[in-house]
Amino acid sequence: MEKILDPQWRLPVKSWCSSIEDSAMSQIANLAGHPALFKHIAIMPDCHSGYGMPIGGVIASESYVVPNAVGVDIGCGMGAVETDLNLSDIQDNRTIRSLLDAVKASVPVGEGHAHREEKGWEGFEAFLESIPDSPGWFSPAVWSLAKRNLGTLGGGNHFIELQHDENNRIWLMLHSGSRNLGYKIAEFYNNLAREKETRPDDLAYLSADSPGGKAYIRDMVFAMAYAAENRSRMMTAFKESLLDLFPGAAFIREINIHHNFAAREKHFGKDVWIHRKGATSAAGGEMGIIPGSMGTASYIVRGLGNPESFMSCSHGAGRIMSRTKACRELSVDECNAAMGDIVFDRWRMVGKGNRKNRHMLDLGESPLAYKNIDDVIDAQRDLVEPVVKLKPLGVIKG
Repeated sequence: MEKILDPQWRLPVKSWCSSIEDSAMSQIANLAGHPALFKHIAIMPDCHSGYGMPIGGVIASESYVVPNAVGVDIGCGMGAVETDLNLSDIQDNRTIRSLLDAVKASVPVGEGHAHREEKGWEGFEAFLESIPDSPGWFSPAVWSLAKRNLGTLGGGNHFIELQHDENNRIWLMLHSGSRNLGYKIAEFYNNLAREKETRPDDLAYLSADSPGGKAYIRDMVFAMAYAAENRSRMMTAFKESLLDLFPGAAFIREINIHHNFAAREKHFGKDVWIHRKGATSAAGGEMGIIPGSMGTASYIVRGLGNPESFMSCSHGAGRIMSRTKACRELSVDECNAAMGDIVFDRWRMVGKGNRKNRHMLDLGESPLAYKNIDDVIDAQRDLVEPVVKLKPLGVIKG
């Protein structure tokens, strides 16, 4: 159930989060004083500090779009597929390992890993044909990388996971987004907003009716379609790998959703731009996915359409520990223990781009770095109804 934070702010803040770190609270206070926002700020139970705006934040504006309130991984989201296989069909961990290795053979995994050749998609040509001039973020190099990134997982908290539900039915799940394409679009329009508007900080905004605002909305929608296609191609590879091991398997239902987006919706009698950064739409009856960490449960949920959250819910468990803090304070033994008998690729060294921690193991995705997913679900039972609880059997991390 929501609670109201500091009543002295310009806009009220309604929070479903049991505790909020200081850095995220500062960002929330900044949002609450923002001149372009409407009604109130909604904070989901997975809230933690982000860039400009906390992850797990939902805002509305009647006339403006805020690029950093969508974020750099535009259209990032989740896909889940229920199969007709039973847990008893999975003979042992070697079967799970064979499946994960087969998926990795066709899906590049990790930041900076792309296909060697460019991938075709009708969306590329349709986008270029729909615009009069190339946008400022566009370059041959960006376009080529976007084509090679199509059907790739990326890094960070992106994952591909084999799961089973409480009836021992096997599920496939993955999490990924728009890769470098979304980053380039977000970076360009945030810089444009900082130049065009009077707010030169990380919450700069554009009039939705201005040339820049219209271009951002157009390019954001394209990035969302790209992200959905990216997930679709990886899920196809996942299904094909499963069918190689279990030729008679069937796929019963599929759910695909996104977070990190802005959409024109009607709330409290107004047509507004709803921005969900690390939050998911949860309209009445709408099916959604709320994943936990790589070692804990995930949930298939049904939205309850709560107007106070702008019909939104959390997009995951949410971090309690930054990647840097996790690498410095957690031990390999306790992280391994948290994973139990789940099949995964163990812990890699921190990437070269992180100079401070590059000689350390990357423990930033350990279950110990995340909130308890069951607590997060319990905190938003007025936003969603849990339908299926899923437990991981094997995980590929980005």
